[in-house]
Amino acid sequence: MAVGNRPNIIFIMADDHASKSISCYGAGINHTPNLDRLATEGMRFNHCYVTNSICTPSRAAILTGTHNHVNGVMTLNSKINKHMPNVAKHLRSGGYQTAMVGKWHLGEGKDHEPTGFDYWSVVPGQGEYHDPQFIGPDGISRESGYATDIITDKSLNWIRNRDVDRPFFLMCHHKAPHRSWEYDPKHHHLYTEPVRLPDTFTDDYKNRAKAAKVAKMRVAEDLTYMDLGLAQPDGGSDVVGPKMIDAWWWHDRKVPAPKDVTKLRLIDKQDGTVFTFETPEELAEFKFQRYMQRYLRTIQSVDDNVGRTLDFLDAEGLAENTIVIYTSDQGFFLGEHGWFDKRFMYEESFQMPFLIRYPREIAAGTICDDIICNVDFAPTFLDFAQLRVPTYMQGATFRELLRQKTPSDWQQVAYHRYWMHRDVIHEAYAHYGVRDQRYKLIYWYNEDFGLEGTRPGGEEKEWELFDCEKDPLELFNCWHEPEYREVVDKMTKLLEDKMREIGDEPVHTYVPTK
Repeated sequence: MAVGNRPNIIFIMADDHASKSISCYGAGINHTPNLDRLATEGMRFNHCYVTNSICTPSRAAILTGTHNHVNGVMTLNSKINKHMPNVAKHLRSGGYQTAMVGKWHLGEGKDHEPTGFDYWSVVPGQGEYHDPQFIGPDGISRESGYATDIITDKSLNWIRNRDVDRPFFLMCHHKAPHRSWEYDPKHHHLYTEPVRLPDTFTDDYKNRAKAAKVAKMRVAEDLTYMDLGLAQPDGGSDVVGPKMIDAWWWHDRKVPAPKDVTKLRLIDKQDGTVFTFETPEELAEFKFQRYMQRYLRTIQSVDDNVGRTLDFLDAEGLAENTIVIYTSDQGFFLGEHGWFDKRFMYEESFQMPFLIRYPREIAAGTICDDIICNVDFAPTFLDFAQLRVPTYMQGATFRELLRQKTPSDWQQVAYHRYWMHRDVIHEAYAHYGVRDQRYKLIYWYNEDFGLEGTRPGGEEKEWELFDCEKDPLELFNCWHEPEYREVVDKMTKLLEDKMREIGDEPVHTYVPTK
């Protein structure tokens, strides 16, 4: 097939980019004009969800179109089997040129390297922000510069040198804005004005499962000196703060949160500015503002480089016949419930940004409120490429949604399962659940199944039900409320039906109320 009959596809994915920090989503905390351009010239999704809110499993689900119990990539330490089928292999065998650039994070070495790609150049592990290393078929090299710029340079250079007689598929995966939020120095002047504290920043976790209270991802207590760009002094935990990981080889420590903060002096590692505090609340808000500054500045480089990509497509005459997608591998907490990080099925972590532009088929400035999931991406790519969607894929193409037509049989349901019970850093509990257009059901089963990177369970099992229409901040668990008994029955049936459909094995025992 000629290029003109099938679109090129550019899939740009950031790491840990919350929808709230893309200005077209309306939170008003930063300005991302180039990402907004995708929404203005295409479609914005408000209800795109991740099936497992952690980097490695999400990437496997996107690449294969399957849930993690099927592709075998269930935890952060999992590695993908290179012989497994994936969307790039199908596109390449169907005539597309394919490339993977940036963060891979699905394992390293010959058994886990990217497959299905004509060209690949990926960062080892989490990668570095400054002067990063890259791994390719010919080995390891180090590139001078800032990671977001370099990843974009490599992506655009590959497009320039492509075979112009065939369509192309590019996965451009940025490291940013992943922890530890090391921004390009040219953006140091940005976001110096305070960001409004989230309404739930001082959440006391009442009326919720135990998992919410015990998680170690609180802005006020669990951010480190490196996270906040502060100089770490010498000393023991009573002076410096506890280690993020209790191991002899780990040196990064959490910034203290003492009851008496008046003796605490924190020093900016770049310019030596000294910060002092009068109250614990003042210290907690300082950490939040510092975190947000660094996070938003890394995003500015992402936005700049999305702009470079869109301008390049215009200059090369490729914009009309190229699908451009921007998303993140999951959501992220920006101080909501007092947290940073992800992992949980609570909305800020569960919901992914998703922006898509394709002038030939998607009307400009449209918004979709239907539910899609990251396992749906691969089937959609194949649909646009006019290729058969293989039967092993568990997602569904949402091409009709892009045409503003919702199929009568479209499943308005998102399934999530987080397997990493009590990971060594964050103490997040294992859970699964479903969300429909109004309600969210979560079962905290708190078991590790012997998976690498997890610790034994034994904690009490708990259910949570949230009415996302009446309680969008997810502060009140309705599971035990009499007026929600029919909803509990309905949502539990929805959960069990979905688990049967995708072949995931439940560990709960549920007896309907009637």
